[in-house]
Amino acid sequence: MLWNLCFIIGGYLSGSVLYANVFAALFGKDILEGSKDGNPGTANAFMQGGFWCGTLTLFADLAKGFFPVFLYLQLGARYGHRLGGLALVLAAPVLGHIFPIFYNFKGGKGIAVTFGSLLGLAPNMAPALALAFTFLTFSLVIRVSPHFYRTLGAYGAALLLLAFLHVERAVWVGFLMMTAFVFWHMHESKEERGECEVKFLWKR
Repeated sequence: MLWNLCFIIGGYLSGSVLYANVFAALFGKDILEGSKDGNPGTANAFMQGGFWCGTLTLFADLAKGFFPVFLYLQLGARYGHRLGGLALVLAAPVLGHIFPIFYNFKGGKGIAVTFGSLLGLAPNMAPALALAFTFLTFSLVIRVSPHFYRTLGAYGAALLLLAFLHVERAVWVGFLMMTAFVFWHMHESKEERGECEVKFLWKR
């Protein structure tokens, strides 16, 4: 129990560091003022802060999800700890990013952090690839816009895909929690919604 709790809290605190704000400050940029959604995440770090600000933010956001999960699994396997808390450890960095304790619980969407947490399951790449597949599908093949609806669709479809792939139950539950956190943030966000448009690749 204590083992799980340490990694859950550690993952949440790791997620609570908003690296978009950190690197924006280092580069002397304000990534929120000119943004459409006021989101302190990777996309605005690129668009408002520039290439290096965005790149560093991306890798840091991936890492803050990756390491809590990866270390939990590696150390658990080595020392024989039971891994019943995997679902919570997976979701904790995403919860921290969306509701960061260091920023008055006002954070970003958690997309990059989600990928980081799923990559922490290495060598099991199926969950991360499933989410990447649905995002690419709704971006390139079944083109959903604006991004608000694309994100909701990608997470929802990935959740169904992972159920179809019969991934480990703890992993599916963890992704379910991440999806719920992202959906809640999207519901509360200022991101442009408008009317959902769907265009198929073969119908230009």
